[in-house]
Amino acid sequence: MILYDHLALSEDILEALSQLNIDYVFQPIFLKDGKTIYAREALMRPKEMSVTDLIAKYEKMDKLHVIEIATFFGAMQAYTLRGYTEKISINSFPSDCMAIEEAEVFRDYFGDDIRGRMIIEMLEYPSLSVKKWAMKNESVRYMDNMISLDDYGTGINDMDKVEFLNPDIVKLDRSLISDVDKDVYKQANCRDIIEQLHHMNKLVVAEGVETKEEFEYLVGLGADLFQGYYLARPA
Repeated sequence: MILYDHLALSEDILEALSQLNIDYVFQPIFLKDGKTIYAREALMRPKEMSVTDLIAKYEKMDKLHVIEIATFFGAMQAYTLRGYTEKISINSFPSDCMAIEEAEVFRDYFGDDIRGRMIIEMLEYPSLSVKKWAMKNESVRYMDNMISLDDYGTGINDMDKVEFLNPDIVKLDRSLISDVDKDVYKQANCRDIIEQLHHMNKLVVAEGVETKEEFEYLVGLGADLFQGYYLARPA
């Protein structure tokens, strides 16, 4: 279980965090060899409900900021305790960001170890706040960290989001790559997307790879990074 009461955060935030009962698991993101780990994605595991139910509950209460803070501090705490050395990918809401004083506590607590080691993964939901995004982007770039766009292929304006958010990494949703080795339409679509993203100097993650055939075909198409049950489950 992740603990927050020792952090130099406001009393209101500490009280809200004390109500959470969560832990984290990590799923590796691999290079093309399928063996070398490039990063590990932190995945929240609430003890009393599913992640989607937890987010829905806090969104209804207009308290997603609590989940945002819990994710950053909790995931990094779990990552540090496990002694991992690869990059850490942390999920983040496009509608929220740390306040300046919270970001300072985060940097003071974890030190310079976070510089260049974090990938901030922008979720598909809820709606984007341009103001909060600008603040988050500035903080991420200041610390030489990276931005990733999750679930590419699930929205109607995916390329618009890439152009606006200008991420370093784009993760292709499972819906795009499932059975890609058998589906001619998906093969052409993935090839076009990967080529377009490479032209924009983005790294491409094939997310949700579940078979050897999918993995090998996507390696052939030029995807840069790979994540999914075929390679490793969250643990």
